[in-house]
Amino acid sequence: MKLAGRLDRIEPFYVMELAKAAARVAAGPLCDPARGGRRMIRLNIGEPDFGAAPAVREAAARVAQGPTPYTDALGLPALREAIARWYGERFGLPVDPARIAVTAGASAGLQLACLALFERGDEVLMPDPCYPCNRHFVTAADATPRLLPTGPQARFQLDAAQVREAWTPATRGVLLASPSNPTGTSIAPEVLADMAGFVRERGGVTVVDEIYLPLSYEAHFGHTALALPGGLGEEVVSVNSFSKYFGMTGWRLGWLVLPPALVPAIEKLAQNFYICASTLAQKAALACFEPASIAEFERRCAVLRERRDFIVPALNELGLTVPVPPDGAFYAWMDVSRFHADSWAFAHELLDSAQVALTPGRDFGLADPGRWMRLSFASSMEDLQEAVARLREVLR
Repeated sequence: MKLAGRLDRIEPFYVMELAKAAARVAAGPLCDPARGGRRMIRLNIGEPDFGAAPAVREAAARVAQGPTPYTDALGLPALREAIARWYGERFGLPVDPARIAVTAGASAGLQLACLALFERGDEVLMPDPCYPCNRHFVTAADATPRLLPTGPQARFQLDAAQVREAWTPATRGVLLASPSNPTGTSIAPEVLADMAGFVRERGGVTVVDEIYLPLSYEAHFGHTALALPGGLGEEVVSVNSFSKYFGMTGWRLGWLVLPPALVPAIEKLAQNFYICASTLAQKAALACFEPASIAEFERRCAVLRERRDFIVPALNELGLTVPVPPDGAFYAWMDVSRFHADSWAFAHELLDSAQVALTPGRDFGLADPGRWMRLSFASSMEDLQEAVARLREVLR
């Protein structure tokens, strides 16, 4: 069977390949308690261990008893209004519900945005490292993701000077993430404003993945790109999700906040590709914005911060250096070159020697990926403490 050529430009999702390897080890003697094994500690997947809030689960049970027909392609009006109110309450930012498109996860939102904005011959500037699926969405739109190497001195993020130097006649815009997966670092508001201002001067578009934004631990960084001054924020395409802060990973629900002129294009694509996001998930998600739910999400954010404050110093002490402490999300991006030249091989060795699953840098870019590894601290404190003990034992 002849396959589309674009598949040659899309790599496997190595996070999931590593997860399959971890599952194989977990099913074997090394993790079999009857044979003296110990359980696999999975710190490789970006999935909070909290799950949906109680009010959301209760709402879903009620909704499931009644009709769940298609909604508008842009989402339930009540949910779009609730999201808009949340921006006002959290960021003091008025957002017109008409600019919001509810999507089948942030992944569908990014796909829709890329298909609406990019085409063959376009290039899109992105930081290296970055979340792999984001660049593959660009590729799937037949455009070219152009990864620009970043480093600790720039918080693993792009800035206006780098974008200005890299811009070519083919450049259509930038695709950023703040906070970032895999680094947990954010773009300072003033840096983002300079970058978005330059992109606007060149007639380009700024797309910002903000799915981890509510999980910000430093006040300086916890600002949405939609609030950029001088009208810049109104031209940003912001991508968000119910998966991370709201704990609804498997519910596949996200949203876009769009410049008004882009809404009809996104609606047309969503009608054709998805019809709508899950009606059950949309109706249940209304309970995310109840005061008790918000209080629970903020409590969880504080727990994640405590985990960060434990794991980053512990990794540094082990020699798995985290050069830039994460200010958001739940990832530590660590330099493993002291112990191994190839983080992919190292990750597989740790499955066998420590029964700890981590994510190698191979997924996230081309700039020296063998040096880097990502740890997710979305697991329990007990898991983190046990993982550190096992790593200390092995690395010694």
